[in-house]
Amino acid sequence: MKLTDFRGILQYIPQFREKTFVIGLDGAVVTGENFSNICMDIAVLRSLSIRVVLVHGASAQIKSLAEEQKITPTNLDGTGITDSDTLQLALTAANRLTHEILEALAANDLRAACTNAIIAHPMGILQGVDHLQTGKVERVDVEFLQTLLDHGIIPVLPPLGVDGDGKTFRVNSDSIAVSVAETLKAAKLMFITKHDGIKVGEHVIRQMPVSDLESVLAMQRARVHPEMLSKAIHAVAACKAGVQRVHVLNGSTEEGLLAEVFTNEGVGTLVYANEFQQIRRALKKDVRAILNLTKSSVASEELLKRTRPMIEKQLGDYYIFEIDKNPVACVALHVHADQGKGELACLYVSPSHENQGIGRKLIQFVENRAREMGLVELQTLSTQAFSYFQSKGGFIEGSPDDLPAHRREKYDQSGRNSKVLVKRLKPPGVG
Repeated sequence: MKLTDFRGILQYIPQFREKTFVIGLDGAVVTGENFSNICMDIAVLRSLSIRVVLVHGASAQIKSLAEEQKITPTNLDGTGITDSDTLQLALTAANRLTHEILEALAANDLRAACTNAIIAHPMGILQGVDHLQTGKVERVDVEFLQTLLDHGIIPVLPPLGVDGDGKTFRVNSDSIAVSVAETLKAAKLMFITKHDGIKVGEHVIRQMPVSDLESVLAMQRARVHPEMLSKAIHAVAACKAGVQRVHVLNGSTEEGLLAEVFTNEGVGTLVYANEFQQIRRALKKDVRAILNLTKSSVASEELLKRTRPMIEKQLGDYYIFEIDKNPVACVALHVHADQGKGELACLYVSPSHENQGIGRKLIQFVENRAREMGLVELQTLSTQAFSYFQSKGGFIEGSPDDLPAHRREKYDQSGRNSKVLVKRLKPPGVG
């Protein structure tokens, strides 16, 4: 989808209008070359009546200041010990960074305000170690934040908190973002970092249920990229606290924020608390989605080319697999009732949702539908995915002679020389 094409994001507007997104910005992202574009993306979100809260870190700036002043900080990210010198570094770095954010937002005609909405208390003594002026979130002044949001003002929260006596503590920005997202019942929590997403071993996770990520942290914690460990831990915490979607993306990706929000594929990591998924019959409005889903596979000659009129003519044969009302896969069942046979066709799963068992679910769905219709055999034609149908769907190789006569004629005319795969079906209830 071309992000500058407004039509491409219209489907998402009803979903997100008047919802709250909490965006956590790493300090290095704010001073990066692409930050002005991120602010433009935020302006787009605001123009769609999406409420935005910004929480920023400052570890990169604290480190830089410490080098300038030849001070060794005791804590960069708000999780270790914070002595007086380190707190002063944090205050200076955070205040500078907050001002840069306010300037950048103003340049995009966005109203914003730095707040003291994070009430913190000392982290205290952990395992015998006094963490001094490191704090943790005690509560979020939700009424204050809601008042700002109701007036179209973006709250900007630094990695600091204050207690009832006005004492300041250094607080981890990821934990602040989680607390704010939970308190405001945010629809999304988005961490914008220097990395492409949460990396486990050599691979970036694209989509993962929170239960799976929790298992990774419990059993493969050492394989999580160290700079992404905090994001992974806090993504789990956010989902368990009621935030349905947590995204982690690279702040240097142009239009990355919009791509993560307004495309099915996204550009980073999505961790989700649950998902609403269903297989349903395709509607006329889905024809465009089917064409978009399958175009790359058609280009690689994995699937037969289908035009809009062709799909519309047989629309009743097509089914959509959707997650959160977004089409991510499709399949068709063409029925040859006089022969008692059906053809499984146009099976395609979006790359962003591969390896999640969706293909097998669609095969099983078509198989069940075919049985319900009294068909005795299911066929499918494939030039490249025949081994998948054999191993995952239980098909065996047949021959073109197994095809109904009118289908055989089309087969010969196509010149694709597809393998013909068949599967005998038992009636419903027969073991």
